[in-house]
Amino acid sequence: MFEIEINLASSWFLIAALITWSLAHQVFPQQIPGLSTLQYGMLGTVAMLLFFVSLLLHELAHALVARSFGLKVPRITLFLFGGVAELGDEPDTAGHEFWIAIAGPAMSLALASIFWVSSVIALLTSEDLSQVHTVLSYLATINLVLAVFNMLPAFPLDGGRVLRAAIWSRTGDILKATKTSTKFGEFLGFGLMALGVLALFQGLPLGGAWQIMIGLFIVIAAKSSLESLQTKTLLGNQRVADVMSAKVVAADPDLSLTDLVNRIMLPNRVSFVPVIEDGVLLGHIDTKVLSMIDRENWSNTQVGDVFVEFDTSRIISPHDNAADTLKQMAETGERKLIVAEGRRLVGVVTLSDLMRLLQLLISLKARPEVTV
Repeated sequence: MFEIEINLASSWFLIAALITWSLAHQVFPQQIPGLSTLQYGMLGTVAMLLFFVSLLLHELAHALVARSFGLKVPRITLFLFGGVAELGDEPDTAGHEFWIAIAGPAMSLALASIFWVSSVIALLTSEDLSQVHTVLSYLATINLVLAVFNMLPAFPLDGGRVLRAAIWSRTGDILKATKTSTKFGEFLGFGLMALGVLALFQGLPLGGAWQIMIGLFIVIAAKSSLESLQTKTLLGNQRVADVMSAKVVAADPDLSLTDLVNRIMLPNRVSFVPVIEDGVLLGHIDTKVLSMIDRENWSNTQVGDVFVEFDTSRIISPHDNAADTLKQMAETGERKLIVAEGRRLVGVVTLSDLMRLLQLLISLKARPEVTV
């Protein structure tokens, strides 16, 4: 859809089942008595699917506005607590942040209006459309609730992002704006958890557990977003060349695996070795490759027979941004990347290299007399 990948997390199926069950066994039987279990089940399923279509349109509104400002939006993911349009980067300006944030609630309000008008038309048209009226009324209400809840001024909710945009616009400091709006997010999250605990003591286990989970999600998401921005801010001026290990031992493809281990890996205490022939980078070999080969065959197996060939997904430039490299490692799970220019090996950068640099920058930032 619009060249944006749509993903359904496994938790989505849980919330879909819970919503369908709640509508079919509690909500609709009270509002439309006299139907069969099958009919209630069908109404619950239709309402649940239309709700998630609404949720998808909410996130799609965020995504399309973000793309109009030049930001990449690779995917939208629907999960237990709703959905998220995954932006490739932070907005460039406070104004862009505001319009991206407000787009989702605006879409939900528009959908609420459409469903409400449609429900009124269905009610006035014929009594036979009472079931349609009930489903549409539910969808109007849930979209209104979605819009109002998301506009609470608590980061990372949409309202929190609007608050961040306002503070960012006034101070010119996105990190300060994020810290302030994150505090509101944590306040809301802990407040919801407290209400959830209270509900548990009042004999409302489902509602209480739900409030606790939502509150915990908001707190974790707020802190995660702040930490991500802090990392990007601190590493923003750092290049891979500043942190990589330039002195790298490499292996020749004619080397046996036994010699690779005894002459390169063990003496240099490395588990990842680039493979080079005549100055040309061919790929790499690591302990994962070795683990797939019987030890008794190491002496008669050459590196060139089993190494992992040149893969651009594990190759980065020395001019790449260190923060982007850390993000790439987090997304791919790779802890080591080869640094090269074309097919010329320049160095190797590891997750440990980046984390050590980040910790150093954090400690320097904590000293007011030091400017990072």
